[in-house]
Amino acid sequence: MATDIVEIVRNDDRNRYELSFAGERAGFAQYRRHDGVIVFTHTVVLPEFEGRGLGSKLAKFVLGDAVARGERIVPECPFIAAYLRRHEEYEASVDWP
Repeated sequence: MATDIVEIVRNDDRNRYELSFAGERAGFAQYRRHDGVIVFTHTVVLPEFEGRGLGSKLAKFVLGDAVARGERIVPECPFIAAYLRRHEEYEASVDWP
């Protein structure tokens, strides 16, 4: 899969990161922000885009962005929580619920 066909943008108006694949909406990661904390609440990759590693690309992007912004990460979303358990490099920024 070529990385140039995957696009992820933060949409603060909708409180989510939006994932596109080859120009089509493929999923999102919903969040709440308050006082330097980002709470990931729900992550979706649409069924027709599953099995391409897009969920992992989305998780890596959103967590990297949160760390770069100096935010504490609270993973209420089971997908984000599972990703964090497999990628300990984020542990210093995580507050487990």
